[in-house]
Amino acid sequence: MSFSKNLVYYKTESEILLMKEAALLVSKTLTEVAKVLKAGITTLQIDDLCSTFIKDHKAIPSFLNYHGYPHNICASVNDVVVHGFPNSTPLVDGDIVSIDFGVILNGWHGDHAYTFVLGDTTEDVKQLVRVTKESLYKGIEKAIVNNRIGDISFAIQEHTERKHKYGVVRELVGHGLGKSLHEDPQMPNFGSRGNGMKLKENLVLAIEPMINMGNKEVFTDKDGWTVRTKDGKPSVHFEHDVCVKRNKALILSDYSIIEAAEQANTNLLPSPVISF
Repeated sequence: MSFSKNLVYYKTESEILLMKEAALLVSKTLTEVAKVLKAGITTLQIDDLCSTFIKDHKAIPSFLNYHGYPHNICASVNDVVVHGFPNSTPLVDGDIVSIDFGVILNGWHGDHAYTFVLGDTTEDVKQLVRVTKESLYKGIEKAIVNNRIGDISFAIQEHTERKHKYGVVRELVGHGLGKSLHEDPQMPNFGSRGNGMKLKENLVLAIEPMINMGNKEVFTDKDGWTVRTKDGKPSVHFEHDVCVKRNKALILSDYSIIEAAEQANTNLLPSPVISF
């Protein structure tokens, strides 16, 4: 997916409030997903659910027809890293499913993702989910004024690749967010402390670690969108919408409502709740 041409936009406080509304609508939509996910359901059914939910809330899907993308959501199962097409294959117990979704509400984009586990799974997969989710918050901790992009990147890579020996995808990155779905700056999940653009207040970032159980290598399917791990091992994806602030980043999206629905759904294996 393409980015704007080297333009970084800082938002006003009133614009941040509008962006929070858009981000929360995505969170509420993913909560509806968490309520119904189970073995036997298809990702096309989830796509329909998300489409209906946001239309009922007078919003527009961000992804549909974006550079030709043909669906409302990205539904990435098991070895699919991101950009998986929803399809009619029933999900089964043990599947890990990342749902990435975006909306346009009042002219502003919300865009984030959550990885769900159906039924039970191996301890290796449980750890991958936990570590990836932890790394997201370790990155967010660094999204404060006068830090640099590289500080966020380093925190994510340090926790996932250096500490746990997972593969951090290089070809895909997080991004700025606002009136456009993908704004500068690009937000890699790997890098060096002290490098990159200095962070200023009210920059909004979509921070999204994409972490492979095996190595970092990926490839794109013939459909031109679906990105898979080369070794066929699972990948996990979490994403929050985050506003840079002086002492502590402001998370615009809300995992707490997704987590509550996840825990209430006996068909799902809840991921750890991480305080911030």
